[in-house]
Amino acid sequence: MISNTLTLKQLEALVWVADLGSFRKAAAHLGTTQPNISARIAALETTLGFSLMARDAGSVEMTPRGLDVLEQARKSLRAVEGVLDVAARPDLAEDRLRLGVTELIATTWLHDFLRALRQDYPRVTVELTVDLSRTLDAELAANALDLALQNAPFSHAATGEITLGSYGYAWVAAPDLMSGIDPSTGVAGLTAPILTHARHTQAFQELQAHLAPGPAPRLVPSSSLNSAILMAVNGMGVAMVPRAMVAGHLAGGTLAEVDLGWQPEPLDFAARFHADRAAGVVRKAADLAARVAAEDQLSGSH
Repeated sequence: MISNTLTLKQLEALVWVADLGSFRKAAAHLGTTQPNISARIAALETTLGFSLMARDAGSVEMTPRGLDVLEQARKSLRAVEGVLDVAARPDLAEDRLRLGVTELIATTWLHDFLRALRQDYPRVTVELTVDLSRTLDAELAANALDLALQNAPFSHAATGEITLGSYGYAWVAAPDLMSGIDPSTGVAGLTAPILTHARHTQAFQELQAHLAPGPAPRLVPSSSLNSAILMAVNGMGVAMVPRAMVAGHLAGGTLAEVDLGWQPEPLDFAARFHADRAAGVVRKAADLAARVAAEDQLSGSH
């Protein structure tokens, strides 16, 4: 038996130092101190009799033999997760999930997902980031997130990806503004400002391309679609936003939909993670997100 020479905490420390690139970040993620992480790695190296990593001015680089040990450490931790699976005891899994979502998900089915995740994994702590998809994409690539629920296009590859469905657009305006809109003139005929996505987004670029090269309405891009929707409710313009985000306003009559004959391509969403190094709970959270998203779209609640 190796229980007195190697511990799961040592292997866990090794994995997180390697993945996050620093002892300080690994300590923060695991909820302990940097000296504690250093002690675990030092004890593991002493037991094995060789260096696992080179440390230089705060950076960490795995040695060739360290990389071999790292691979086995991941397998060992997954094997422990497998024990919980066989025992049907996900409630015993204790971890921290760094979750990134876009604004659309945050305002539609995120709370249903978090409730379901907490029911299955009560000891898993979720650290939530709500941001633009391209920001989440960069943070996932930098290993600052474990799981990103985001829309395409993706700038960085991820070895784990589960489809979450597509979300179409709607043109909406306050009822008082509708009398001044002639749908037959299309998007180019709008006299009110167009409230929509930030400039760098695909939807905004599609809108610009649709309106070029002739004269166009004033475009009011925003990094917050909720702000754009609120501006539309207040009669400050016509909003081009995902229909799921305005379903409540349409049902309640604070916004009305108008068919202008054109919409950008739907937003394709996916749950993305690094399957080659993610903990088991990350994959299970991604699968759960897919189920909740499917149920949400099937119900038509948005």
